[in-house]
Amino acid sequence: MAYDLLIIGGGPAGYRAAERAGHKGMSVVLFEARSLGGVCLNEGCMPTKTLLYSAKIYDYAKGGGEKYGVTATGAKIDHAKVVERKDKVVKTLVSGVAMQMKGAKVTVVAAPAKVAGKNAEGFVVTADGKEYVGKKLIIASGSVAAVPPIPGLKESVAAGISLTNREILDLKEVPKKLIVLGGGVIGLEMASYFNSIGSEVTVVEMMDRIGGPTDPEISECLKGLYEKKGVKFMLQTKAVAVNGGKLSIENKDGKAEIEADKILVAVGRRPNTANMGYENIGLYMERGAIKTDEEMKTNVAGVFAVGDVNGKSMLAHTAYREAEVAVNIIAGEKDRMEYNAIPAVIYTNPEVSSVGETEETAKAKGLKYKVVKLPLQFAGRYIAENEGGNGFLKMIFDPDKVLIGAAVIGNPSSEMIFGMAIAITRKLNCYDMAKVVFPHPTVGEIFREALIMQI
Repeated sequence: MAYDLLIIGGGPAGYRAAERAGHKGMSVVLFEARSLGGVCLNEGCMPTKTLLYSAKIYDYAKGGGEKYGVTATGAKIDHAKVVERKDKVVKTLVSGVAMQMKGAKVTVVAAPAKVAGKNAEGFVVTADGKEYVGKKLIIASGSVAAVPPIPGLKESVAAGISLTNREILDLKEVPKKLIVLGGGVIGLEMASYFNSIGSEVTVVEMMDRIGGPTDPEISECLKGLYEKKGVKFMLQTKAVAVNGGKLSIENKDGKAEIEADKILVAVGRRPNTANMGYENIGLYMERGAIKTDEEMKTNVAGVFAVGDVNGKSMLAHTAYREAEVAVNIIAGEKDRMEYNAIPAVIYTNPEVSSVGETEETAKAKGLKYKVVKLPLQFAGRYIAENEGGNGFLKMIFDPDKVLIGAAVIGNPSSEMIFGMAIAITRKLNCYDMAKVVFPHPTVGEIFREALIMQI
């Protein structure tokens, strides 16, 4: 028997594709080697947000609430209990995905899968000693933490001193000193959490700023805020060797050695394509990622690649949408993926959110643009809820006053940025957007304030 669709990987891309395909009447088999939910639910998005929320409560309780007229005494945080709650949250979410698969009548195979080839009926995937055949194949095998070839790092990982994002989420004790190798999203969020609960944190980053592609001005603001909280940043610094908990570094000031109880390796992720058998059907890859077009098709007819494995946008929400596009194309419906309005969030405190072009990318592309910058203090609710906050908004318009980019530093920007994603996707100009009635009082009103100033 040939199934309509085989899906390798049960993360956001895989389980969303399976659910949509199942509800469209397709017979579906979903292969997942570890736990349903993939990195996002088990060792990424959701666990980290659970930890960060506990840290935020603790920040207020240990003194941050005094400026709001609330005084608490004897506040303490039990990291082991925070981790215990994180595990409970993860279990609940994973169970929810399992129920979704059951509701969509998806056959879930809890075992590593490998593409064996293709026969007259379709694509052949082996798992748990059995062969499965599918007319179509969606690859959603995700990504793995990148471990750079730094001398001594593998040995430090083996000794449990250096950790990836997976292991650090299960630490039962708070390290007195923590080195974070990498100033991207994962590194900053973990630096934020452990700084809040008492670790002495040092972030080592090769670039000249933190936050990766984040707007440089916002990146600098976030860095300044965390330096005030005690986080040390070593930018334009190269890690050259690891000896247990000692990290040898090199920068413009010369060579040095820093030491910590734990080292978090957070230098990025790479597509999970090794030893999956993808070469058996001739899939074309670039730098380890499966190449896809706007319909999520690969170079092999009937094979699609969605989520981190295609290397385009390693974000869970991108994976969801890519999965929907792939399933719609398989079902004969017209659809295509667009990447010009993918929101990105760094869940530090304060949050950093952005979508579309930055000043930097617009300039690099030779675009004509205008930047509008506005302090979040223009929104009454921001003042009410963020005593002393210095957040701000940047919006980027083209010559026709159509929004092409937006970035915000301040809480709760993660809950607001989708509105700007809609505007960019729909190519709305400031006149159209200003006609929308925003609820008052909300921090999101800041967008309308900036729009009105352009009319």
